[in-house]
Amino acid sequence: MKHCYDYPRPAVTADIIILKTTNTSQSVLLIERKHPPFEGMWALPGGFLEMDETLEAAALRELREETGITGIELKQFHTFSKVNRDPRHRTITTVFIGYTDDNISVEAGDDAAKAQWFSTDKLPPLAFDHQEVMEMLKIKTGSTSL
Repeated sequence: MKHCYDYPRPAVTADIIILKTTNTSQSVLLIERKHPPFEGMWALPGGFLEMDETLEAAALRELREETGITGIELKQFHTFSKVNRDPRHRTITTVFIGYTDDNISVEAGDDAAKAQWFSTDKLPPLAFDHQEVMEMLKIKTGSTSL
């Protein structure tokens, strides 16, 4: 079904922070983007909401498609709506967060070239506004190690 509106509509995405905590460290799961924009850069797993799903369902679907991970409980963390956060068009994202202490394996899929755990102390440059997302996590959790 094609939709036509008199007013522009933003795109909606769901992004996911998965934190793995051990006795000595904390890691976050990132994917290497396979396609533009930011091809080859690291980012949080995530993607566009489909018309027939909730944000929660989109987050679980994107996590499974891009990393192979299932069975992690996700909770809504924060919505990010900066006007130019995506160079393609106006995009609003709701970020979800989940935790694990398991050594779960990840496998890149869909539009992710790689999926890998990174120490929250040593993050690579991140695509979109995902560095700001991680900074918000640091502020909201009061953590000094992110």
